[in-house]
Amino acid sequence: MPSDAPASVARRLGEFVYPHRWGAVLTVLAYVGAACTEPMIPKLIGYAFGEGFAQDAFPLWMVPAVLIGLYLVRGLFGFAGQYLFHWTFTRSVMDFRAALVNALLRLDAQVYTRMQPGTAVSKIVNDPQQILQLTGDVGVSVLRDGLPALAMLGYLFYLNWQLTLLSLVVTPLMAVVMKKVNQRMRLMATRSYDSQLLLVNKVDDLARAWRVVRQFGAGAHERERFAAVAHEVRRNNLKTATAAALAQPMSQLVASVGLSFIICVALWQARADGTGVQAFAEFVAALLLLTSRMRHLSDLAAPLTRAGVIAKGCFELMDAPKEADAGTRELTQPAQGDITMEGVRLTYPGAAQPALDGLDLHFAAGKTTALVGASGAGKSSIVHLLLGFGRPDAGRVLLDGQDIETLTRLSLRRQFAVVSQDIVLFDDSIANNVAYAQTRNDARLEAALRAAHLWDFVQTLPEGVDSFVGANGSKLSGGQRQRLAIARALYKDAPVWIFDEATSALDTESERAVQQALAAWSGRKTLIVIAHRLSTIRDADAIHVLGAGRLVETGTHAELIARDGAYAAMVRAQAGQP
Repeated sequence: MPSDAPASVARRLGEFVYPHRWGAVLTVLAYVGAACTEPMIPKLIGYAFGEGFAQDAFPLWMVPAVLIGLYLVRGLFGFAGQYLFHWTFTRSVMDFRAALVNALLRLDAQVYTRMQPGTAVSKIVNDPQQILQLTGDVGVSVLRDGLPALAMLGYLFYLNWQLTLLSLVVTPLMAVVMKKVNQRMRLMATRSYDSQLLLVNKVDDLARAWRVVRQFGAGAHERERFAAVAHEVRRNNLKTATAAALAQPMSQLVASVGLSFIICVALWQARADGTGVQAFAEFVAALLLLTSRMRHLSDLAAPLTRAGVIAKGCFELMDAPKEADAGTRELTQPAQGDITMEGVRLTYPGAAQPALDGLDLHFAAGKTTALVGASGAGKSSIVHLLLGFGRPDAGRVLLDGQDIETLTRLSLRRQFAVVSQDIVLFDDSIANNVAYAQTRNDARLEAALRAAHLWDFVQTLPEGVDSFVGANGSKLSGGQRQRLAIARALYKDAPVWIFDEATSALDTESERAVQQALAAWSGRKTLIVIAHRLSTIRDADAIHVLGAGRLVETGTHAELIARDGAYAAMVRAQAGQP
């Protein structure tokens, strides 16, 4: 069975409702109780048109007493059903979102490169609420209208089983009509959902890139692009609504044919048998009440179809490839930090050339090793492999002589602290950003901020280290954001530190202070520095020059200058020398 089949979607949604099944069961029982009162209405009408017209049939005060009591009981059952439904619904939504977040956190690195952040936000925040709201409303409608309809149908069989059986002859025609309408709705709902995600991604782009938009004076351009996507959403929503709007009139038209025929037969039967107005009124009242309930049920196809389409998108996220973790070993002690790459080859999906081509490298424990080279030389790919975000196509990476593929990903990444030029901060306090996912220690926190040359600035803030930094550090300058990321790496105190252009946004004084702090750890930490400004790596213990995924030359600054090769040429180019 395909994963997007209605039965499969219903089963998977049921997995989130099942833990709260008692709420669902009690919801059903509450609506069953309400449905049991439904046949009493035509029964009272029939009694009123029969014995009720006699002078001494019953006191008139009983009429409002019985009706009010009947509707009071129905109201109590209805309230209980609504409350229990929402009790079950809110908990199921919470579980659904938790499952989606768990899937998001475990996705393979390649999936993140293809997925827009806005799509993930919509699928986790909005879609579970919408899916279960739509299906829940359908379920409530089935309970509220379907159960009374079944009760009324049973009552009709009790009154006149021949006529009731005759009324069901239009059912096959109704099924054919609804099948055609549902096919059209499913197609339009899929297009509507896809275009809605495009609109979410467009708004996400505008919110993230507002500086670029204003810098280029592209407000009118972006409004036009947004309008085009919004227009497509409107067109698809309108087509979906049009298809849904056909359901009720088509079903009512089919039902009206059967209803008119049944009423005529009922009248003919009443006249032929001489049963009088009571039996006719009772049967027709019950039939009209059943038709009214069926009219409401005919509106359920559209929301159910839309819920299925949205659920398919959520399940695609849940079923996306997960990060492979074949490692079984845990490091109980921090690693020494000796790293070796042996004949490593890596080719990204769809790439014509390998990013790393038979690369042999060594990062000595407790030493500072720099990686230099032009863009595309393979520097970021090395970091990609060291952190376990991918696996080499050939060769292996060793940490203290152990193949990193034998280590669990969590254990491997505990050995690294990384500061990238692509800074990511959380909309939280400075303290929580520095001590991210670790126990807060104020002395250690201050030491990390001082080493990153950020402590004096933090002291000027009204709330100090508890001041919030905004979305991705929007309340900080570029240099402050980078220093905060450096403080986070320092706080982690991992045996291996990777700095990928970590000081590129810092002023000269701050850069010097950070370099002095890092120099203090030289000999105790394995430092891997990726730098384009070659002046920052002159004191490195080893410099590896890369080109096209291969090692071009290696040595200290003085050795490479004396060799007068690629590194020396790069130094002269940056110094403005021929």
